[in-house]
Amino acid sequence: MAHLLGMEGVGVVLGSRPILADLTLGLDDGMRVGVLGRNGAGKSTLLKLLAGSQQPDTGRVTRAGDTRVAVLDQADALPAGTRVRDVVHPGLDEHAWASQASVRDIHDGLLTDVGLDSDVATLSGGQRRRVALARVLTEDAEVLILDEPTNHLDVEGVDWLARHLKEHYRRGTGAMLVVTHDRWFLDAVCTKVWEVVPGHDGAAGRAPVAGHVETYDGGYAAYVLSRAERTRTAAVAEEKRNNLLRKELAWLRRGAPARTSKPKFRLDAAAALIADEPPPRDPLELTRMATARLGKDVLDVEDVTVTYPWRPGERPDGATSAVDGAGGVDASGDVEGRVVLDDVTWRLAPGERVGLVGVNGAGKSTLLRLLDGTQEPTTGRVRRGKTVQVRTLSQETHELDAVAGLRVIEAVEQVRGRVEVGGKELTAGQLVERLGFTRERAWTPVGDLSGGERRRLQLLRLLVAEPNVLLLDEPTNDLDTDTLAAVEDLLDGWPGTLVVVSHDRYLLERVTDHQVALLGDGRLRDLPGGIDQYLRLRHQSQDAARAAPSTGTRTATADGGSTRSPAAVAGAPPGSASPADQRAAKKEMARLERQLAKASARIENLHARLAEASAAGDVDTLTALAAETRAAELEHGSLEEEWLVAAEAAE
Repeated sequence: MAHLLGMEGVGVVLGSRPILADLTLGLDDGMRVGVLGRNGAGKSTLLKLLAGSQQPDTGRVTRAGDTRVAVLDQADALPAGTRVRDVVHPGLDEHAWASQASVRDIHDGLLTDVGLDSDVATLSGGQRRRVALARVLTEDAEVLILDEPTNHLDVEGVDWLARHLKEHYRRGTGAMLVVTHDRWFLDAVCTKVWEVVPGHDGAAGRAPVAGHVETYDGGYAAYVLSRAERTRTAAVAEEKRNNLLRKELAWLRRGAPARTSKPKFRLDAAAALIADEPPPRDPLELTRMATARLGKDVLDVEDVTVTYPWRPGERPDGATSAVDGAGGVDASGDVEGRVVLDDVTWRLAPGERVGLVGVNGAGKSTLLRLLDGTQEPTTGRVRRGKTVQVRTLSQETHELDAVAGLRVIEAVEQVRGRVEVGGKELTAGQLVERLGFTRERAWTPVGDLSGGERRRLQLLRLLVAEPNVLLLDEPTNDLDTDTLAAVEDLLDGWPGTLVVVSHDRYLLERVTDHQVALLGDGRLRDLPGGIDQYLRLRHQSQDAARAAPSTGTRTATADGGSTRSPAAVAGAPPGSASPADQRAAKKEMARLERQLAKASARIENLHARLAEASAAGDVDTLTALAAETRAAELEHGSLEEEWLVAAEAAE
């Protein structure tokens, strides 16, 4: 296996503090490495060292021969006034790249909604990120270094990128190194994990300790298992060390304090044990706080339509919209403007845990604003239960700008000074310490916090308000994998109603019981098959759009995609099934009808039990029954789909 990049005894110092030290690592042909670590541990520094954009203070970075390296930074430095085609393919004529299948695949995967002649200054943040990623992927390089490539990518985009990287960075075709917090992506792509373990400033006057890198084989799941085993082994060693330390200290205390006849080797052994005492850890303990009682009525979205004004040049008929271009209802009662949600009805049950996915711009954030009451629908209504207390974790942390001058503790006290947790009353200071803020950072102005710290503070302020409905809009932004695991552990025991909008597939499958999708046609669709079903629907829709001009055998489906009828695929006219097949289909219909009747009766019984548990205020029973009800409803929907297939075959 050919060696491409490496480092020998590398160290980096910031001021008087060593950040990384004594790193010896190698990147060989065919390796796909995921880099993990806490925020601020030095992941981006490690990438810069290997890319050659930063020089080490000690040691050396090696590069085999003429190995070329392509780098995607976290910041997208795209100069205004530059066309997209000149960013992605600088200095190349179109015929030089358009004939390459791999390049066309990159355009299809990342640039479908971006005009090649568009000025990059006119693009959204997500589009700029995809243009920067496309530029790096089209470079002719043996080593690909990516810093947070999944930022601004939706579920579909992350899936495409994973497939692309696995195909193009195999043995004999180069290597890649990626920093990302997307754990599904790590599992799907990476063959190794490098964890950057941060150092510390020293404790009790001791010298500061630099960070280091620990290596693991396999993707994220293998890393978690290996790390757990290492932690168990370290705990055993720590217990042995503590036992020995206690014995040595007990021996030193025997006799007069001024006694000097103790053997020097025993004194040295005790001193070594004390000096080897590990520094105090920076614990992260997300606390399950009280949740206000939730009645049987939560949130009901009823026949809701939301429109926005037409963008310049967007309206199909070229006419100006009513009410000076604003979306609304015209004199005839028809909805006027760009429709984002179209006659959507959605009812959230007590304790329901649902994930919301969809293409960018499909209306996910709009739906959350409807649920929390910060936006009103164009038509229809949103009904809220009397006991509902909604809190939203937004994508950005702009709400903290209003408290930028306050200290972290003061920002929490502004919401609530004391919270009862497990029968004990905790102060704001104790709460922020549990969330991983040291005493020094707890008194830091909010405006000086890092992105990850702002996100943790935002979450804590939300939780101390004790809501019973949580709306999480991209909650994984700026959080490292350890913090994400803590958040998921907290949400596991959340007794209220939970709605999560996220492109993080791992998070959705971990903390929600079922998913729904906005596919860009204004409709909300249940996904009994989860994220895999969503990706299939999106691929079908794209295939249908490409094939629509050349075939008339496709018919539109309710999800905005299309499908071929079985008769059309077989080249036979509809209704040409044999009598035997029709009889078998009718028997199947009868069997399914009996199962549907049983499933309906079961759902009615569960709804009655939910009402009883809600009236009694039994949160645990409510949560269990809500999960059972969702499973029963999914089963009922699946049986209905099977019945429809059988009915079509019986005709």
